[in-house]
Amino acid sequence: MALWDRVKESASQMQTQLVAKKNDLKSGAFRDASMAMCALVAAADGTVDPSERQRVAQLIATNEVLQNFPADDLRRRFEENLNKLTTDFAFGKVSVLQEIAKAKKKPAEARAVIQIGVVIGGADGDFDKTEQAVVREACYTLDLPPHEFDL
Repeated sequence: MALWDRVKESASQMQTQLVAKKNDLKSGAFRDASMAMCALVAAADGTVDPSERQRVAQLIATNEVLQNFPADDLRRRFEENLNKLTTDFAFGKVSVLQEIAKAKKKPAEARAVIQIGVVIGGADGDFDKTEQAVVREACYTLDLPPHEFDL
C-alpha cells in the first residue's frame, strides 16, 4: 500500500474512533488540548500557511466530536495557541504542550487528542516528518506510546 493511502486510511480510522467516543469527549480539558494539538501540528514546520488554517477551520466546522463545543470558542482557542507558536516557537511549544497535558487524566481524551493530531496532520495527504515529530512529542506529554498511533 502506498504511503499516501496508508496516511488516508490511518486518518480515516482515527476519525471513526473519535466519533465512537463522542459522548465521552465533552470536557474543557479535551477542548483545550485538542485545539492546542491542532495549532501544534499546523505550526510544526515553523510557518502557518492559509491552507493549514483552512484545514483546522474545516475540522472545527465539520468534525462530529468537536461539535460538542461552540465553533467560535474553538477557533479562538486555536488562534491563541497559534499566536504563541508563531511569536516564539520554542517558548510557545512549552505552553501548548501544557495545554495538551490537560487531557492526561482521562486516557480516552488523551488518545482522542493524539487522534485529532493525526487527522489534522494527514488532512493534506502528507503527514510529514515535522508533523509526526510534534504528535509523537504530544504522545510523550500524555504518557501514550507513539507506536500505538503508528508514530
